[in-house]
Formats: sequence, C-alpha cells, structure tokens
Amino acid sequence: MSVPNLFKPIQIGATQLQNRVVMAPLTRTRADKNIPSDLAVEYYKQRASSPGTLLISEATYIHPSSGGGGFGAETVPGIWNDPAIVSGWKKVTDAIHAQGSKMYIQLWDIGRVADYGILSKNGYDLTGPSAIAQDGDEEGAKHVRALTVPEIKQKVQRYVDAAKAALAAGADGVEVHSANGYLPDQFIHWNSNHRTDEYGGSIENRARFTLEIIDAVSAAIGADRVGVRFSPWTTFQSMEVCEEKTLPQFKYLFEQLEKRGAEDPKKRLSYIHVIEPRANGIFDMTPEPWQTNEPLRQIWTGNLIRAGGFTRQLAIETAQEDDKTLIAFGRAFIANPDLVYRLEKDLPLTKWDRDTFYVPGPHGYTDYPFYNEEKK
Repeated sequence: MSVPNLFKPIQIGATQLQNRVVMAPLTRTRADKNIPSDLAVEYYKQRASSPGTLLISEATYIHPSSGGGGFGAETVPGIWNDPAIVSGWKKVTDAIHAQGSKMYIQLWDIGRVADYGILSKNGYDLTGPSAIAQDGDEEGAKHVRALTVPEIKQKVQRYVDAAKAALAAGADGVEVHSANGYLPDQFIHWNSNHRTDEYGGSIENRARFTLEIIDAVSAAIGADRVGVRFSPWTTFQSMEVCEEKTLPQFKYLFEQLEKRGAEDPKKRLSYIHVIEPRANGIFDMTPEPWQTNEPLRQIWTGNLIRAGGFTRQLAIETAQEDDKTLIAFGRAFIANPDLVYRLEKDLPLTKWDRDTFYVPGPHGYTDYPFYNEEKK
C-alpha cells in the first residue's frame, strides 16, 4: 500500500521535512518575563519526537509594545534583541533540532486588541490602523489612536529585527502572523482600517502593511525562511467578512505573493498558512457556501499549510489533492506529543483539556502521555 502524501517528505523553502503534519502556533502563556521557560523546552521537545516535523512556535511578541493583551504582557514569549530571550529560544530550538525536527517562530503584534492598562503602565500607547477599538472594549475606545506613517515603518523594522533575532536563536524560519484580528489583519480589514493615506481605502492600500512586512523580512533573512498566516473568514476580535469584499481582498494578497515568487524564485515564500473557514479564532463554525479558500489555492502555486478542524482522514485526503499541501494541527498536538506517530499508525488520540490551555505549570502542558506510555 502506498504511503499517503501526509507522511511523505517535502521541502519548504530552505527547510527539508520528513512529513507534512505541522504543529500549529498555540498560545500557552508559560513564559517568564517573555523568556521561554525550561517547561517550554520540554513541551516543544516532546512534540518534535517524530524527526522531520515542522513546529510553528506560539505567537511571539516582536517588541515590548507589541503585546499586553488578555494573555498578559510577560507570560507570552518575545523575540527581540535581548540576550536572555534569544538564549531562552536557543534552548528550545536546540532541543527540537536534537530530535531531528524544525521550528519557525511566529512573529506577533496584537495592535488595537492589547490591554490599554498594561501598555500604559509600560509607557506605550494603544495603537492600530485607525482610532477604532474592537467591539466591547470601552477602555480601548477612549485611548486607541491611529499609527502614524513613521510608526508604521518602525513596526515593519521591528518585524525585521525580530526575524533576525529568531534566526540568531536557532529558528529555521519565521511566520508573520497576519491573521485572527491582530495588527496586520487589522490593516487588511475595512472595518478596522479607515485610513485615507497609502495604508487605507483600497484593496491594494489595505494590503500594503502586510506586504511591506513580508518583503522586508524576506530581504533580511531570505524568503525561503519566511511564511505568513492568514485567516480570510474569521470574525474573531471584531473582524468583518462579507461575500463582496473578503475574497477580492485576499485574492489580491495571494496574487501579489505569487507574482513575487513567479518573477524571482528567490522571492518565493517558504509557505502560506491559511485557516479554513470552519475555524473562527478559538471557536468552530459552520461556514456559508461562499466562504471558501479554494480560489486562493488556485492562485498560489507554492507550499500551502492548511489549518482548522482536520481529522486524520480529512488530513490524508486533503494532502493527497496535490504535492504542495501540509496540514496543521493545534489542539490535537497539545494533547498528543507524539501526534505524527499516532496519525501514521492510526492510533487513538488523547482528548485535550481546554481548562489547562492558558494556566501556569506543567499540568496540561508537558504531562500528556505518549501512546507507548499510555499502554504501560
């Protein structure tokens, strides 16, 4: 019987993988002053146990001013030019590489959804594309302001600096987080971006910030070490979607990224990571018929990571559709450190405990058993 594509090797940019099962980025709030803990080293080491697996790190602040949301300012790791932070991540990447697996660090700026109280205590403003807070954020509505153009350029440079720090920490690449209602996604969406300059208004202008980040990071570390994550259909954190606007906006982004790679192979991204319509932030949903990523798949000829509610069978079937698709698993990877092995052998999966996703300590983090341990 032939081996399904899901368990076959694939090259993504500069990185060779031995399977197409990807660990999705998963916020776990176990960092200490933005430094990955020893528990994090063990957590990622466990999930790297099948050699040649790609692990995408939890969302990671690119600067002290980039965070301070509901998860707190310091329990989420950072990645900037701080020796303690770089050293902390180096322990993680060394542990992953010792298992024969790979890591991309996800670069994160949460923009307007940060907590004003936390930011202000640290001397930072609450900013976004426009002076528009997310729905229900009464405090944010009083204080959020639009980024100036020089501040936008500074943000782009901070992504570059973070990417360089990630590689210094031993990461194989970085993923630009342009999904789920965070800063780049806020620029993309019309309801959170009311700018009238070159960063707002038209489809092209709303895409500009994300494309500038990708271009700058690619120029700094090589496009073959850069991925980007999109969530076209999410309404998470007050993003709006509609049949007339959403698909044209994301088609333009995919077209621009495809054009870059087609014109110059050195500008081909390692991958695009796209969230399925059935996944809406931390919730599952039933999408409308017009909510589909299929037109985006037809545009992009590079590697595509697809995420959101995949079962083993659906993952195998989806990866079999072409030779460029990888499948990301999130919650299943939390509860099954040996997920790749279990999927390959068609073994039962441990169910995750959502109550332990964001609490400190090893419980629900590093104490999920491997299958062979369960059988003892």
